[in-house]
Order: sequence, then structure tokens, then C-alpha cells
Amino acid sequence: MPSLKDLRNRIASVKATQKITKAMQMVAAAKLRRAQEAAEAARPYSERMGSVLANITQAIGGGGDAPALMTGTGKDNVHLLVVCTAERGLCGGFNSQIARHARDHIRRLLADGKQVKIICVGKKGFDILRRDYASMILDRVDLREVKTLGFANADAIARKVIHLFNEGAFDVCTLFYSQFKSVISQVPTAQQIIPAAVASSAPAASADGASAVYEYEPEPGEILSDLIPRNISVQVFRALLENAAGEMGAKMSAMDNATRNAGEMINKLSITYNRQRQAQITKELIEIISGAEAL
Repeated sequence: MPSLKDLRNRIASVKATQKITKAMQMVAAAKLRRAQEAAEAARPYSERMGSVLANITQAIGGGGDAPALMTGTGKDNVHLLVVCTAERGLCGGFNSQIARHARDHIRRLLADGKQVKIICVGKKGFDILRRDYASMILDRVDLREVKTLGFANADAIARKVIHLFNEGAFDVCTLFYSQFKSVISQVPTAQQIIPAAVASSAPAASADGASAVYEYEPEPGEILSDLIPRNISVQVFRALLENAAGEMGAKMSAMDNATRNAGEMINKLSITYNRQRQAQITKELIEIISGAEAL
């Protein structure tokens, strides 16, 4: 059984840890609001970009003018996975959920006889995936020194992916990230970005019900050649912003649980300390009374 001194030291240690977790919870709550606003602001732009691509794709009608980034190589033998996670831990199962989703996808591809290559964005995803798939990891993007995520960070990742595609390094590229829903809900998501997965969109109708007809200048193929790379950067940027908001939400929730658990541990240790102290005092009193009666 631990001594009273050991219990006092343990209680003091847990109290110090509780102060740290409480401070981290407050910091995460402050950062969450900004990250959530940034993620929500990026969603309409990303969705509108998809709508524009759908309209232009319909104008082409699947013709030969579409760039390779949209039509693909015609094969799906080699898959590139861009796995976006956080740079730091202490955020519950946030990173492990994304890595698990990517790992399940890798296993399905390998079972189908496909070749898999990985780019890790974030330290935690790299640490998890390299245990089983170190030979498949082509590169790791380190964003630890980035205080505020900007479009330039996403554009650099997108350019790297496009460069690999132009070299013929892969056929299909899938982006993995966690979509922010709420503080307690982040949904691991897989999104194909090469070839561009464009949702079908019906042409806009005018007031009298007739379908609108668009004329493009320059040609739709030239527009797509510039728009598809930008769309890839936009989707990567959205993934990074969603991850940032999800990380702060998960960290806030995890630190809140840790703070409450520390409080419960302090209560249990305090009860144990008081009982042991009372037992020691009772024992000393019995010894004094027994000695007095013996005299």
C-alpha cells in the first residue's frame, strides 16, 4: 500500500496534469471557432467549382478535348492515396480513424491486384501507415511549421500530385481526410480527385422553363485544362481546412474527457489518502491509550 507521502505526490501530480488538460481544452476551443469558420467558408466554393466543372463537361460531351486529368489514363492499375492527418496527437481517435479508412482502402486495392502508392500529409498518418506500408510511401508533407493554413500549402501538394500524374506514376488519385460535422463528430472521407469525379448536373433552366445554353470563350477544353488543376488544389485545400477543424474539435472533446477523468482520479486518491490517514491516526491513538493503561 502506498504511503501518505506517495499519495500526496500522486494527487499533486494529477492536479498539475488536470491544469494542463484544462488549458489545452480552452486553447482548442478558441482555435476551433476560427477553423470551423474557415472550413464552412470553403465548402460553397468547392461545391460551386464542382458545379462549374459539371456544366463544362456536359458542353464537351465526353469528347477528346477533355484533359487527361479529367478522363484519366484509361487504366486503374496504380492508385495514389493522399492521406491527410494532423501533425500532433492528443485528439482522441481523429488520426487513427483516417488512417484506418485509408488502410481498409489499401487492403481492398491490394486484394484486387492493384499497385498502391501513398503521400502522407501530416506526421501522425505517416507514423501509423509506415508500420505496415513503409515501402509504398512516396513522400511526406510536413506542415508543423505552418501556423495558418493557406491556399499556397494546398497548391504545393496539388502540384506535386499533378507532376506525378504527368510522369505516369499513377492512374487514379484518392484524397483521404476527415469531414467536420460537429465537435464530437468527424467523418473519415475518401474523395477521388484524379480522374476528376464530376457529379452530373442538369443545365440551368430559365424563367419560362427552357434550358439555358452556354457559349464558352475560349473553348471548353482549354478552360478545363486550367480549371482541373485549380480544382485539385481547391479540393486539397478544403480537405486541409476540414482536418484542421476536426482536429480542434476532437482535441477539445478529448481534453474535456481527460480533465473530468483527472478530477475523478483526484477524488478517489483523496478518499484513499483520508482513509489511510485516519487509520494511521487511530492506530497511534490506540498505541498511546494502550501505553497509558499499561502504566
